[in-house]
Formats: sequence, C-alpha cells, structure tokens
Amino acid sequence: MNRRNELQRVLLALAVGVVGLILNANVSAQVQTQTYTSTGQPTTEVKVDRGTVLLVDGNDLVVKAEDGHLVHLANVPESSRATVDGQELGIHDLKPGMKLQRTITTTTTPQTITTVKHVTGTVWSVNPPSSVILTFEDGENQAFKIADGQKFNIDGQITDAWGLQKGMKVSATVVTEVPETVIDQEKAVTGTMPPPDPPSDLPILVVFVPVDAPAADPAPVETAAAAPDALPKTGSQLSLIGMLGVLALLSGLALRAVRVLG
Repeated sequence: MNRRNELQRVLLALAVGVVGLILNANVSAQVQTQTYTSTGQPTTEVKVDRGTVLLVDGNDLVVKAEDGHLVHLANVPESSRATVDGQELGIHDLKPGMKLQRTITTTTTPQTITTVKHVTGTVWSVNPPSSVILTFEDGENQAFKIADGQKFNIDGQITDAWGLQKGMKVSATVVTEVPETVIDQEKAVTGTMPPPDPPSDLPILVVFVPVDAPAADPAPVETAAAAPDALPKTGSQLSLIGMLGVLALLSGLALRAVRVLG
C-alpha cells in the first residue's frame, strides 16, 4: 500500500490529470510507457490422493482410489516420475499392487499490473468528449480515445476535452491497474512396492476328491484245508476191523454161490 501511494505521488508530480487515455495507434517517442507489478500475500493449498495400481498398459495407468472408484490416467508422459521406496520410476516401471500417493501443492499469488503512459503532443483535431488527434514532434499524427473524466495539462492549466482546441500543446498521463492471479502448481508422486510373494519352500496342501471311487477289492475267501491222509493219533481202529469182517463174509458167500451153481 505504501509503494502504491509513493507511485501516485510521483505521477501527480509529473502531471495533474490521471485517468484513462487509450491509444488507438502505435506508440511513438512522445508516448512513454512504464509498467509496475505489485504482489499480494500468496495462499497455498495441498491436496493428497492415494490409490493402488491395477493396470499399466503402455502409457495408460488405471489406479483404484481410496474411496473405491477407478481413476484412468491416459497418455502419461515419459518424463513423469514416481519415487517408490527411494527409486525414481517411470510409467513403464509401475507394477500392479504398488501403492501410490500424489501430492499437489497449489500456490495462488494475487498481483496488480500498473501501467503508466505519458503522452505529449499538439492538438490537430478534437471531437469532444470522445477522441482527439495529436501531432508529435516528428510530424506523425495519432488518434486517442478520451476516457470519461480525462483531464489535460495545457501550459499548467487543467482542462477537459471540451477545452481542447487545434494547435494547443497538451500532455496527459494515463494510469491503468489490472489485477491478475498467478497460479503455480507442483506435483509429487511417491509410493511403495507391493508386498512380496510367500516363500516357495512352504508346504502346499493339495486336496483331491475323486469323481468315481474305484470298487474295493473283494475280501479273500478262506478255503477249507484238505483232510489229512492219516488218521490222527487219537482215532480208533474199530471201524477198520468191522469193515474187514464184512468183506470176509461177503467173500465166503460168493464162493458158496459159485459151488452150488457149478
């Protein structure tokens, strides 16, 4: 604010009337222009986005955000870099499962561009209150649009457009202020590698369920052991003696029958 007040005092020392004379032609030696820039207090906003890499296809990247929705980043530049576990990686180095974090820092700085134009010349023609044509020392004429309320300094006397006449030497100072906003944005992407795969030496449990179980082998059939040829020691010989007696009797009967028939 103090700088602006000092600027205004300097302009008032140069000329009395200060407001809006707009040029419609090229600037000549009799039109001097100065530009000043004043900067206000900047503001900073930080935005953090987190997600997990789902797919890397060429220069296209698909990330699943924390809230579950999918983010498709198409045509990621080759120059883009992400710091993952301390390593600088490009788009082709990213792998599914990586955790990424993008930090966007936006700095907004208000500025005011102040332009000061000092014009001197001789009135060649005037059409109050809208325009005037001035002749410069080199003989060149330039037309100017007169802003509302514009004042002119004529040999120390202040007048408006209606007081201008052909042949008068005039000077006017024009001050314009244009507010601007300068936005500076920085992006940083960091991340971590996906968790490692489980060790390969761990036992693997495999469960197999057959569709058709094979029929069980039939149980072996026990066969009776063959009877021994000899009688056991505990057996009796009475049956054998009886049989021999029967055979002897039959033999005797057979011999007798033969004699009778003979």
